Amino acid sequence: MALHFELVTPERLVRSESVHMVVVPGSEGDFGVLEGHSPMMSTIRGDAALEIYASASSQPERIRITGGFAEVNDKGLTILAESAA
Repeated sequence: MALHFELVTPERLVRSESVHMVVVPGSEGDFGVLEGHSPMMSTIRGDAALEIYASASSQPERIRITGGFAEVNDKGLTILAESAA
């Protein structure tokens, strides 16, 4: 099974895909999200990077993001970021 992941900025939908895991730079510390994670919300640190793992054995892809929120629910993980590069 895979985690549905979306990364959204005010300008556009940056990513919408199935992944193995995403490590989110939360304001209270980094946390990993796999499929089946408990529902939660978190603010994101001002200037940090997401780590996206396509599979359990893959190296992470890093995407710089600035601020925003992360929401985990039964549909997956959505990141609403101020900007992404």
